[in-house]
Amino acid sequence: MASKSSRCLSFTASRDWCFRLSFTFTGLKSSTITLHQGATIIHCWIPKTHKPHKPNLLLIHGFGANAMWQYNDFISPLVSKFNVYVPDLLFFGGSHTTRPERTEQFQAECLMEAMDQFVNNNNYKMQVMGLSYGGFVGYSMAAQFPEKVEKVIIACSGVCLEESDMEKGLVRVKSIQDATSILLAQTPDKLRELMRMAFYNPPKNVPSCFLSDFIHVMNTEHVQERGELIEALHKGRKLSHLPKITQPTLIIWGEHDQIFPLELAHRLKRHLGENAQLVILKDCGHAINAEKPKELYKHIKSFLVVPK
Repeated sequence: MASKSSRCLSFTASRDWCFRLSFTFTGLKSSTITLHQGATIIHCWIPKTHKPHKPNLLLIHGFGANAMWQYNDFISPLVSKFNVYVPDLLFFGGSHTTRPERTEQFQAECLMEAMDQFVNNNNYKMQVMGLSYGGFVGYSMAAQFPEKVEKVIIACSGVCLEESDMEKGLVRVKSIQDATSILLAQTPDKLRELMRMAFYNPPKNVPSCFLSDFIHVMNTEHVQERGELIEALHKGRKLSHLPKITQPTLIIWGEHDQIFPLELAHRLKRHLGENAQLVILKDCGHAINAEKPKELYKHIKSFLVVPK
């Protein structure tokens, strides 16, 4: 058991504090709202001052740490062009619920209710980007609320996954239990396995104490609920059940993604047809935000920002 002093020196907690400072300096503020008569809490980074002349951009994170860790490299340049909103999904960061729903559709509904309160303008529209699991939620928002969502970026997100793909060997894991044990790593060895799957060039020789510290700070709360989110994504999933969204869509993927293989990107492009464009990042795995942040930002900006 870690002592209080060792926890005070937590590298993960210190980095989290730095990200919080970084978000604050860019012009965002931490905000929390309640939904469903107090049953649901949504935490979100929102503009300190909403600028009506700027478009709205919602950035949705994937599994892993909280939203700050996944979008910190992009916040400063994006805030100059958008009213940026960066929520924690349910059971990550400061968001949670006592309600039983675990689907991406429910996550999408909660985010939309939250955005309605944050923006406080019945006529607002927004652009949405989702990383990995966040792509499932973003896609669902676009399908459920087409009048609010103008453009969509789906980044390394297997929304076209079918339950049978695991049995057919398309994905590396052999069962949903294997997937859960890796994505919700509770030991340094499992976290190393996750890094090998997520990165084309995974970090090497990371001390076990650093990995244990990350698990302690970021991966010990809501483990059961997060496992239920993974189960809900997979169970009964069929491409024939996936609606076709009508918004212009950028599909962006790492060439060597081992979590959601590149075939799923091509499958999504075929599903959406001419309405979507596909960009493949070379020498990159699943964690495109960490491995290719400059290239990713270039494509985000090119797709979302309309030249004046």
